[in-house]
Amino acid sequence: MQLSSLLYKVPLEATAGSMDTDIISLTMDSRRVTAGSLFVAVRGTVTDGHEYIARAIELGAAAILCETLPAVTPDNVAFVQVNDSARALGLLATNFYEHPSKKVRLVGVTGTNGKTSVATLLFRLFRSLGYRCGLLSTVQNQIDDTVIPATHTTPDVITTNQLLVQMREHGCTHVFMEVSSHAVVQERIAGLHFAGGIFTNITHDHLDFHGTFDNYIKAKKGFFDQLPRAAFALTNADDKRGGVMLQNTLARKESYSLQTLGTFKGKILADGLFGLEMDIDDRRVWFKLIGRFNAYNLLAVYGAAVLLGEDPEDVLTQLSGLMPPPGRFEQVISNDRVVGIVDYAHTPDALQNVLETIAEFSQESEAGQLPQVITVVGCGGNRDATKRPLMAAIACKLSTRVILTSDNPRNEDPMAILEQMQAGVPPIDFKKTTTIADRREAIERAVAMARPHDIILVAGKGHETYQEIKGVKHDFDDRAVLREAFANHGNV
Repeated sequence: MQLSSLLYKVPLEATAGSMDTDIISLTMDSRRVTAGSLFVAVRGTVTDGHEYIARAIELGAAAILCETLPAVTPDNVAFVQVNDSARALGLLATNFYEHPSKKVRLVGVTGTNGKTSVATLLFRLFRSLGYRCGLLSTVQNQIDDTVIPATHTTPDVITTNQLLVQMREHGCTHVFMEVSSHAVVQERIAGLHFAGGIFTNITHDHLDFHGTFDNYIKAKKGFFDQLPRAAFALTNADDKRGGVMLQNTLARKESYSLQTLGTFKGKILADGLFGLEMDIDDRRVWFKLIGRFNAYNLLAVYGAAVLLGEDPEDVLTQLSGLMPPPGRFEQVISNDRVVGIVDYAHTPDALQNVLETIAEFSQESEAGQLPQVITVVGCGGNRDATKRPLMAAIACKLSTRVILTSDNPRNEDPMAILEQMQAGVPPIDFKKTTTIADRREAIERAVAMARPHDIILVAGKGHETYQEIKGVKHDFDDRAVLREAFANHGNV
């Protein structure tokens, strides 16, 4: 494709060299440059692509797109200067791959909690309705039955377009995609055409990246600001910032709710350890998912499916048979009825939601001694540190026993993270709180503490099958470790 065609709708500052140059590949990684590549120099949070322009030219780049032109521009290389390389990259990628997002019905899901559950449930729902579908999520990317490991909640825009091309070639008609706040700010969704957007909720998270909660809200809102007029924008009316998301969108404004008026209205009739019964738009339905937070997720999925043109009865029939995504309130139960729950809850709000749901089940136990709730929880390294004491305080408030442990410490000292968590433990809860840096040992200690019918929550990592320490990923699956601990204590 000629460079001039690739630059369609890209705002230009200046050019040098031939715009008729043929481009055979597009990359923002200088290591992937080959003869005929267009190298896009993007300023990232860690590295600046402009530092690698010379290297890209050495490797055979036919053209360079950048925000600042180098002092010397070789005659055999075309240069394009723009104001925002990241934004331009999105437009270039959609042009290069011939707008694959317009050839499927792409639905984005954003919010602090519930993104993975809603996107995954939509993917499973539409497959059960007979469609070929694609999924772009934190857990994995998927083209029908083919699983592609995910490295980011939202891939870079080149990878996204490549995946969309593969999905379309496979016959996919619908694609469901998690949209992170990072992706919006970093223009990883630039140029994509969405048929709809869903907002789940917004709570305390990612302030290490956004700086302030207001910036975090603006990032989420930025997704809805980009939706086209033909799309739908579906928001949680019960979240006090749900309406904020819709303020400037051109898309059709819709909502779902358990408490207030909404386009799609739900009511919880019964909620227990093995299922959730709801009234949705005057239809009584039983679901395999549990908890109030999942009631919202189910409403969001139901509303989006109806807005995509599906029959409400068919949607609810298929939804009632779906299981939750991996690592989302996933249960591991021992022979003597100790209930282990593994959940991805890694924000204060998510942890509170899960523990409040567990508390409701605890009150429904057999007469006599109420079960203990033993919570194993940590906080990730190189992430928002302000939530660490909050997580510990919530765990203490809603648990019988608490074990603070490592999550993914990444490049931080695990004990430094735990000391920050310990600062949130109220003095009255010191005796019921234990700190064990080794996550395996922490889970084993929780199992040793448990009595029949007690509940162990292992929070923070959910579906993850690794633990990242000093930049190295080690095999570690909370579910597998919990099963092993039960077996070693004679519980399974």
